[in-house]
Amino acid sequence: MAVDSKIFTREYAEEQDKQDPLRHLREEFQIPSKADLKATSLKDECTSAKSPLLPTEHILSIIDAHADSAALLLLPGIQFYTGQYFDMPRITAHAQAKGLVVGWDLAHAVGNVPVQLHAWNVDFAAWCTYKYLNCGPGAIGGLFVHERHAPAAQGTVSPSAPKVEEEVTISNGNGAASSDYRPRLTGWWGSSKASRFAMTNSFEPIPGAGGFQVSNPSALDLSAVAASLSVFEQTSIAALRQKSLKLTKYLEDLLLHTEGDKPYTILTSQDPEARGAQLSVLLQPGLLDTVMEVLEEEGVVLDERKPDVIRVAPAPLYNNHHDLWRFNECFRKALTKAVQVKADKDGK
Repeated sequence: MAVDSKIFTREYAEEQDKQDPLRHLREEFQIPSKADLKATSLKDECTSAKSPLLPTEHILSIIDAHADSAALLLLPGIQFYTGQYFDMPRITAHAQAKGLVVGWDLAHAVGNVPVQLHAWNVDFAAWCTYKYLNCGPGAIGGLFVHERHAPAAQGTVSPSAPKVEEEVTISNGNGAASSDYRPRLTGWWGSSKASRFAMTNSFEPIPGAGGFQVSNPSALDLSAVAASLSVFEQTSIAALRQKSLKLTKYLEDLLLHTEGDKPYTILTSQDPEARGAQLSVLLQPGLLDTVMEVLEEEGVVLDERKPDVIRVAPAPLYNNHHDLWRFNECFRKALTKAVQVKADKDGK
C-alpha cells in the first residue's frame, strides 16, 4: 500500500501512477463511488520543478486553498518515492482546524519512525506489515481509528443502514433505535464476538478500531506478525530511530563524499528529521538496468523505481555500518560498469 497526498499536482500524480499503478487503480475506482463524501482528488497545483519534495508550508497553503470544498485529507507519513517524512502533527492540526478529516498511509512509516497517532489527534491511519515490520508480501495490514470515531453503543446495525457523513442512529430492524454508528465498510470480523455466529444478518460493531475489521486474517500471516513484533519488543522504536539516523547519515556521507564520478543525485531530503531509513538515488539516464544487475550479482538487495531511481533503505533492526560500506563499494563497481555499457551503446 502506498497512497499519495490528495494535494499533489496532476503532473506529479501522473508520474506516481507510473511508479505505483495499484494506487491509481485503487483511487480511480474508490473515489468516484464515494462522491457524496466530497473528498478532494488530485488538484492542479504547482510544486517546485527543481525538487519532488513538498515543503510543509506548501502543503498547508493547498489545504487552505481547498478547505471550503474538501472533506478528507489523505497523505503518506513517508512518501514512498522520495522518502520524505512529512510533519504529521503540524499538518494534522492545521487540516483539522479547517474542518477536514485527516488520514495517514503509514506503509513506509510503521516500524521505521516513531508515530504517536492518538497524541497527534489523527483521525485514522492504515499500514501494511510487509515493509519495515518484515512480515513478507501478502501479510496483513493494520488500522488506527481515533477513539472519538469508534464508539459503538449497545444494539445492532441493519445491513441496510443509511450511509451519511455523520454518525447516525440505526434501527435494529424492529423500528427501534439501537446504535450510534460511524458509517463504514461492515464485515463479520468487525461484529461483536458474542453474536458473530448468531447469523442474524445484523452488525453489532466492536468498540474501537476492531469494529472496522471486515474479514478474518490468515493464521499464517498472523504468525509472521507475531514473530516480527516479538523481535521489536526486544528494543524500542526510539532506539531504532537513533540508530537509523546514524546509519542513514553514514550512507549519505558515502554517497556524497566518496571520490570519483557521481552520475547520480539524492532525491531524499538532507534534513535527518524529514526522512526515515531511506535514500532515493536518481541515476543518470540509461544506467539503472546494469546497476541493478551488478548489485544483484553482488548479493545487494534494494529497490528500483523505473526509469532511473534506486531506493536504498538501511533498516536499523538488522543493518549496520559495514553493510553500508559494502553497498557503496558494490555500487561504485556497478556504476563503473553501467557507464561503460552505456558508452558502448551510445557509440554504436
